[in-house]
Amino acid sequence: MRIPAQSVCTAIRGDIVSGVYERGTRLTEDLLARRYGVSRVPVREALRTLEAEGFVVTRRHAGACVAEPTEQDAADLLEVRTLLEPLAAARAAQRRTDAHLKVLRGLVRLGQERSRRGAAEELRSLDSWFHETLAQASASPGLITLLTQLRHKIAWMYVAEPQPAPLEAWAERAAVVDAVARGDAERARALTALHAERSVVAHRPRRAARAGRVRGSQHPVNTVSARN
Repeated sequence: MRIPAQSVCTAIRGDIVSGVYERGTRLTEDLLARRYGVSRVPVREALRTLEAEGFVVTRRHAGACVAEPTEQDAADLLEVRTLLEPLAAARAAQRRTDAHLKVLRGLVRLGQERSRRGAAEELRSLDSWFHETLAQASASPGLITLLTQLRHKIAWMYVAEPQPAPLEAWAERAAVVDAVARGDAERARALTALHAERSVVAHRPRRAARAGRVRGSQHPVNTVSARN
């Protein structure tokens, strides 16, 4: 069975983000094909996609390697996010469905509940889910793709620390959802911009570990082939 290049790309990207492949690590087609139990063809296609996304670079005499972004590269990503998320919220106010609204309100309730319980790990997941749903509600495929790539890169470059006042953060998200529900695009944009700017302080740059080290993958693609 031919494994789609998209699945291979998702697996490699996930391992880069989680630190399985550290910055500067060489990524050979043979190694990746064996690691994920696939042929070299989808690996080659996946590496091209990851290079376009900025996770991989091609170096002379070395081939494909994990990129090594600078601190300025990382800072720029947070700035771009503070520009794009408000746009997504404004469009969500105009295009959201009842299903999107139901999910967003449910996430706010869960976020507030978990904040009272101090469940930091669950709050990180709920935060990501909230912003992903808000982006989906924008019904703008290009914007959704950009925000998805930004989330992956920010997770790669930064450690997201628990916010000092999670209940306040979820109150801000609740206000955004109210604006989206009313169809008030400008208020949704303004509230999301304020929330995004405040959340920047919760991101601490992730220290790059020694290049070249490869740990165990958490993202198998073809588990049958990988075991054989």
